[in-house]
Amino acid sequence: MSNAIDIKVPDIGDFSDVPVIEIFVKPGDTVKAEDPLVSLESDKATMDVPAPRGGVVESIAVKLGDKVSEGSVIMRFKAEGGAAAAAAPAEAAKPSVSAAPSATSAPAGVAEVRVPDIGDFKDVPVIEIFVKVGDSVKAEDPIVSLESDKATMDVPAPLSGVVTAIGIKIGDKVSEGSVILSLATGDATAATPATAPAAPAAAAPAPVQAAAAAGGAVDEAAFALAYAGPAVRKLARELGVDLGKLKGTGDHGRIVRADVEAFAKGGGAAAAPAAGKAAAAPAGGGVGGIDLLPWPKVDFSKFGPTERRELPRIKKISAANLHRNWVVIPHVTTHDEADITELEPFRVQMNKELEKSGVKISMLPFMMKAAVATLKKFPEFNASLDGDALVLKNYWHIGFAADTPNGLMVPVIRDVDKKTVPEIAKEMGELAKLARDGKLKPDQMSGGTFTISSLGGIGGIYFTPIINAPEVAIMGVCKSYWKQHSSDGKTYTSRLTLPLSLSWDHRVIDGAAAARFNVYFANVLADLRRVLF
Repeated sequence: MSNAIDIKVPDIGDFSDVPVIEIFVKPGDTVKAEDPLVSLESDKATMDVPAPRGGVVESIAVKLGDKVSEGSVIMRFKAEGGAAAAAAPAEAAKPSVSAAPSATSAPAGVAEVRVPDIGDFKDVPVIEIFVKVGDSVKAEDPIVSLESDKATMDVPAPLSGVVTAIGIKIGDKVSEGSVILSLATGDATAATPATAPAAPAAAAPAPVQAAAAAGGAVDEAAFALAYAGPAVRKLARELGVDLGKLKGTGDHGRIVRADVEAFAKGGGAAAAPAAGKAAAAPAGGGVGGIDLLPWPKVDFSKFGPTERRELPRIKKISAANLHRNWVVIPHVTTHDEADITELEPFRVQMNKELEKSGVKISMLPFMMKAAVATLKKFPEFNASLDGDALVLKNYWHIGFAADTPNGLMVPVIRDVDKKTVPEIAKEMGELAKLARDGKLKPDQMSGGTFTISSLGGIGGIYFTPIINAPEVAIMGVCKSYWKQHSSDGKTYTSRLTLPLSLSWDHRVIDGAAAARFNVYFANVLADLRRVLF
C-alpha cells in the first residue's frame, strides 16, 4: 500500500478560485505539521495553507497564479516513517488529511485580513475599530469602520477566527490591500501566541539579534501595513527584518520570502519609502507646486467672544478634494436659462398620476434626461482626461449633489439613458436617504460621468459649481422663477425660468462649445416630451 498522501485545500469558507501567490516548498523538502505550504490571496484576505502533518514533499500540483478552491490538490506528501500506512483505515481513506473547520473558517493557521475593493477610494481614514486582540469573530462581523469624504464603510471579517494582531489604529489611512488585522483560524486558534505577528521577544537568539541590530528598530505601523502574507511576516519577525523597509518583488509589489531572506543577508531588497510619510510641502503650504503665503494666524478672542466648532470629518476631506479640483482644473462657468413653462405642469400632472406609488418627481430627474440627450450631442463633456488623451465614455451615469447633516455627498444614478423619469426619481430618493443616514456604499458614488448640483427650492440665481474630478463639467441649477419676456419690446409674457450654471474644464472644452451645450440643454428642457416619448 502506497504511503503517498494528496494534500488538498481545506475548507476556506465562501472563497473559490483563489490565486496561489506563493509556494514555500519544493519536491524533496521535509516539512513539519503546521509549516506553511502555499499562500492564497482573495480580494479580502491572504491565507497560508499549513501542512496538516509532517512529511516529505513528493510533488507539487500547482504553480504561481493557479486558482484553487476547497478540495483542490496542491501537492503530494510521502509521510515520514510510513505514518500514512500505519494510520487507521478510516483516516487513510480520506482524500484530504486536513480536519474540516467550520464553514466560514480558513485553514488552520493565520490569515491576513486586508481592506477589500472599495472602489476608487484611497488613503481612507480608520474611524473605529470594533475588535481587540483575543476577540473571536464570525464571518461578516464588522471589524473596522472607514470614512471617506463621501461615505462611511464598515469592513466585515471575511472568515471566522480569533484576532491575534491589529495592524492599524484610529486615524490611520488605508487603501485596498492594506492589512487590517490577523486572524488565527481553525486549529491554530489554540496557539495564537505562537502564530501572532507580535513584537520580537527581548531574549531573541543571537543570529536574530544580530539581524535586528543590522535592520534597526522596527516601525510597527509600517510593518503592519506592509504587503506580505502571514508566513513571510513570521519569517521577518524571526530574522528581525522590518517589512516596512522592503520593496517587494512579487506581483503588485508583494513582499515574498526571498525578499526577506535577501534583506537579512544584507544584500537584498531595496528600501521602500516609510509608510504614511508624504513629501514635505513648501514652506507656504503649497498645492500642486504652487507656493503660497502661510495662512494668517489670528487670536480672534482679542476682538470679542468666540466659539470653536470642529468641522465634521466628511467636510474636512471634502474640503481637500474641492481645493485640489479648484486649483488643478482651470474652471470657467457659463450661465444661461431654460424656459420650463411647459415642463412644470407636465411634472405636476405626473406627480398626480404617481401619488399612490409614493414616488415624488422633482425637476432633477427631467434635468438628468436632458443632460443625457445633451451629452450624446456633445460627447467631449462626457469624458475624462488621461494624460494627453481624452477618454470618451459611452455610458451615462449622472451624479447629483445631496445635502446631508455631515456635508455634501454625490450619489450616482447609473444608465440614466435606460431609465424612465419615475424610475430615476425613485432611485434618487433611495440614494438620498442612504446619504443622509451615512450608509452609501462606495460603488453608489463612483463611475459618474457628469454631475448636476441643484439648489432646488432653496434660492439663488447663479453660482459656480466646482467640477467633480475626474469629470470635465458640472451643471448647477437654482430655484426657478417667473420672468417677463418680450419678442418685440411691446408685449410681454411671463415664463417660468430655470437658471443654469455650467462649469467646464478649459483644458478640454472651449467657450463656444460650452455656450452651445447650455443652449441645447435649455432647448431640450423646454420641449422635453420629445425626448421622453
